[in-house]
Amino acid sequence: MKMFGGCDVGSTYTKCVIIDENGKIVATTTIRSKINAEVSAKEALAETVKKAGLNSIEDLTYLVGTGYGRNKVPQADENISEISCHAMGVHVTDPNVKAIIDIGGQDVKGISIDKDGTVLSFAMNDKCAAGTGRFFEAMANAFETTLDGFAELSLTAENVIPITSQCTVFAESEVITLVGEGKPKNEIAAGIQQSVAKRCFIMAKKAGARDSITLTGGCAKNIGLKKAIEKVLHIKVIDLKTDPQLMGALGAAEYARQKGLDE
Repeated sequence: MKMFGGCDVGSTYTKCVIIDENGKIVATTTIRSKINAEVSAKEALAETVKKAGLNSIEDLTYLVGTGYGRNKVPQADENISEISCHAMGVHVTDPNVKAIIDIGGQDVKGISIDKDGTVLSFAMNDKCAAGTGRFFEAMANAFETTLDGFAELSLTAENVIPITSQCTVFAESEVITLVGEGKPKNEIAAGIQQSVAKRCFIMAKKAGARDSITLTGGCAKNIGLKKAIEKVLHIKVIDLKTDPQLMGALGAAEYARQKGLDE
């Protein structure tokens, strides 16, 4: 059976997915990105190829690279933007979902999906790291906890302490000051989640979200953010059956399948 690969080289994590000719996921890998994008891609691909029971990358019928380091994926037959790949990944996972907020390591995107999985429209905030994966990492560090611990902490708050700073650096300073003043940490954490949710509002609107939306990227696993988005946007956040962090790589693999089967 033919195998097809997608490699999403992100700023924080590199993801790889291999699917068969029926679109079924055969193997996946997620690793922390190295400084060198090519090294990240090689490592993720090698691990995924091994999991799939293949001998080498050459055993893949077609390989598509995506993400900020998509041009560095070795032996890729083609590279496609992460916006298109996230849309396709969500489409093959749940065709009923038509709008996405993708929270990556360094940017936030709102994406509207057409009926065939292609992109109808999108908006991107890449001028500031506030609300991104790196922002949440900085916030978790300020609390001296993990990302999961931070998310769980925010869910225990009955009240919310608003975070006014829009910049990651200033927001971290504001959080440290609030903690130093003895303010309840869970209420501060809830305020951070609410702040990010508000920043997602414009992206969701531009993505054409009405009744529901889904989240992709590593931050989609932040249950506190999901709850905050539902509250701020008055909209249902749909949970995907496949790891939301893999959507870019899965979409790339699906594009590879479509291209490879046509050849």
